[in-house]
Amino acid sequence: MRKIIIILCLSVISLSCNAQSSKKSDIQLEKIKLPAGFQISVWAEDVPDARSLAMNGDGSIIFVGNRQGKNVYALVDTNKDGKADKKYTLAEGLRMPNGVAFKDGDLYVAEVSRILRFRNIEKTLDKPVFEVVYDKFPDKAHHGWKFIAFGPDGLLYVPIGAPCNICEPEEIFASITRIDVKSTNIQPEIFAKGIRNTVGFAWHPTSKEIWFTDNGRDMMGDDVPDCELNSAPQKGMHFGYPYWHAGDVKDPEFGSKGKDKSAYTAPKAKLGAHTAPLGMRFYTGNQFPAAYKNNIILAKHGSWNRSKKSGYNLTRVVLDANQNVVKQEVFAEGWLDDASQDVWGRPVDVLQMPDGSMLVSDDMANCIYKITYSGK
Repeated sequence: MRKIIIILCLSVISLSCNAQSSKKSDIQLEKIKLPAGFQISVWAEDVPDARSLAMNGDGSIIFVGNRQGKNVYALVDTNKDGKADKKYTLAEGLRMPNGVAFKDGDLYVAEVSRILRFRNIEKTLDKPVFEVVYDKFPDKAHHGWKFIAFGPDGLLYVPIGAPCNICEPEEIFASITRIDVKSTNIQPEIFAKGIRNTVGFAWHPTSKEIWFTDNGRDMMGDDVPDCELNSAPQKGMHFGYPYWHAGDVKDPEFGSKGKDKSAYTAPKAKLGAHTAPLGMRFYTGNQFPAAYKNNIILAKHGSWNRSKKSGYNLTRVVLDANQNVVKQEVFAEGWLDDASQDVWGRPVDVLQMPDGSMLVSDDMANCIYKITYSGK
């Protein structure tokens, strides 16, 4: 396959990480509520439209994707004070480069229709070069931004959202695909179907099964249907869209064209209507209390078309030994003022650091937070 290689000019700037003195965003950390013993700080500020997160092998470089803008960033804590102080612009002028993933020294970036690769990125931050790995994904912008991650099988998982709110699209849409980035003749394989729009997934630490969030359809009212948390232990499962939503809500337009709801996989958990769950990770570190081990922490980006806003928080999902959801509860909140309905931030993705702390991106406040636990 012919590769396109582009050399990019570098932009490096210093980052101010003092939320109290910032004039570029209205970060209101004092409003964030966390369980006892947890603290939140601003790890990086002035990161426009901070979306999906990935890190290199030792966590010394954090890569940040972008949806509304066109850039991809790398953030580094050069003075080792626990906050990023240098921002590299790795690419400019891309189309919704939301997804970022790191493997074997290379950074992968997902645009709407292309997967890019920056080889040996750790040593080329000041001289970034990318090549086009694959450029034949659909070019539809509606739900076209992508979260990407490498699975335990070494393949790159790439979702393709439905090109609409509700429709019966071509088979490649409303799916999670996977590709072999080492192949010279890449052919996307559909791993799971009936997924309206997932912008976050991860693999269970012990079973290695993929779990993913899915955003429910709009225009059915404030409370219907729920957004979803799903798992797919095997290839070929169908999760209902566009015929059924949240396992038991028959679509008024397309439900009659589908099968009985029993033919589709119901969600592991319902996450509330219009809450827009995006990034999620299993917590496997040792810094948080032992009860958090192998829990899911997911970001609810928040509603846009609900009469009373919902979401705008981090949610903790607790699983039992059989990977059944036994509890879900708010882990962090305060980006939304319930009384006034004012919103100052929207969490997007979460990323566990090597020391067990957690980073959280915010594409409204244009920053990345750090959550730690000290027990105090």
